[in-house]
Amino acid sequence: MKSAIIVVDEKSTFGNRWKKNTKNNNTMIPVLYLLLAALCIASPIAQATATSAKSKNDVCSGHRVTVPFSSRTLLPLNHRHGPCSPFPSSERRVPSMSDSIWRGSSAVAKRPTAPTSLETLEYVVTVGLGTPAVNQNLYVDTGSDVSWVQCRRCPVPAACHPQKDPLFDPAKSSTYSTIPCGSAACRSLDDYGCSGRLCQYAVAYGDGSNTTGTYSADKLTLSPSGYAVDGFRFGCSHTAQGFGDDLADGLIGLGGGKPSIVSQMAEKAFSYCLPPSASYSGFLSLGAPPRWSGFAATPMYLVDTHYLVFLQGIVVAGRRLRVPTSAFAAGAVMDSGTLVTQLPPAAYRALRAAFRKEMRSYPLAPPPSDIFDTCYSVLNESSSGGDVMIKVPSVALVFDRGATVELDRSGVIQDGCLAFTSNDDDASVGIIGNVQQRTFEVLYDIGGGAVGFRPGAC
Repeated sequence: MKSAIIVVDEKSTFGNRWKKNTKNNNTMIPVLYLLLAALCIASPIAQATATSAKSKNDVCSGHRVTVPFSSRTLLPLNHRHGPCSPFPSSERRVPSMSDSIWRGSSAVAKRPTAPTSLETLEYVVTVGLGTPAVNQNLYVDTGSDVSWVQCRRCPVPAACHPQKDPLFDPAKSSTYSTIPCGSAACRSLDDYGCSGRLCQYAVAYGDGSNTTGTYSADKLTLSPSGYAVDGFRFGCSHTAQGFGDDLADGLIGLGGGKPSIVSQMAEKAFSYCLPPSASYSGFLSLGAPPRWSGFAATPMYLVDTHYLVFLQGIVVAGRRLRVPTSAFAAGAVMDSGTLVTQLPPAAYRALRAAFRKEMRSYPLAPPPSDIFDTCYSVLNESSSGGDVMIKVPSVALVFDRGATVELDRSGVIQDGCLAFTSNDDDASVGIIGNVQQRTFEVLYDIGGGAVGFRPGAC
């Protein structure tokens, strides 16, 4: 059986994550209040290693911890640019933090109007599509719902962008079918139309890229276990524009809307673990774990297609910052597709001041982007391939219901910069970015109305 690859969104920033037709942000799903034991605050000062990409990123080290891939839907996840990537070696250059920020920086500090640019997606995981299953490269995004692939008779480059695998051919799949126009599945789309009796979908993204085609259904196989989702609904794209020379074949949406793959499964839950660097592997899992042991849980609310949580405070080097809970009243969206966490200004100023105090032994350095303002000259030896040890203060995020999440060292400082930024004002919705989520299994329990964090999962 041939396999497929899904890419999980990483490198976009805050600005272009929300969909065009944002619904009433006061709409909340019922909440199952799950209160688990908070994660312990470890040593206030952690030893972090700033390592040259030249010396460490050319070897795939696999998983840092044992991952139980016996689960029916647990899929290996790798960085698309790293040594574990299935893409050609020319696509494996690991971008620096400044590269990552620069590609999406124009969108920061303003309210987004549509989903992210697909050119900024970063992680890959293996599945199959159709019968027999064929190889596809798909993005996976927690901030959008509609899944789609480029289908045959989509000429490249006139209507579709180049991709690593052959275009998906519906005629070669014995389980492929089209969605009827006027059906409930068709009406669940934000933007749809009809071509004869066939439902047509349309998705436009924040950078102007877009895809249109026939809304369809087929068998989705989740490798390596072989577990399958029958009748998986997705868009068979006949036009996909604005994606440049990207090698992926489409997208799978993990948002909270009805077209999402999560909504199509019996268990309304999924989780993922983003690895600490491109030299390690993580995982993606559809469905809920058998128990919540080891997770710190906080209530989660579904707003349109987005997952909203509430911070209560921040702890730096073992000391809670003097930031009132009211500063976090706007909430924050959990998003695998936003690079760094975006805080209310009052909270960010307090974090920055405390962090700089703990890092006073190291000189400030010019930031690689105007988004960051707290950077340090800690990578001076990187050009020679050596390691430089630095002391990085621990940072923990305290969520509603007492869920305390001490960040991995890779989620505190990147390329010598404090990996946080600020909103325009305290009234703006914040973001919990993927850098801060690294090494945690982040569990989205849509049915139970909760998000959980399990440390050291990958």
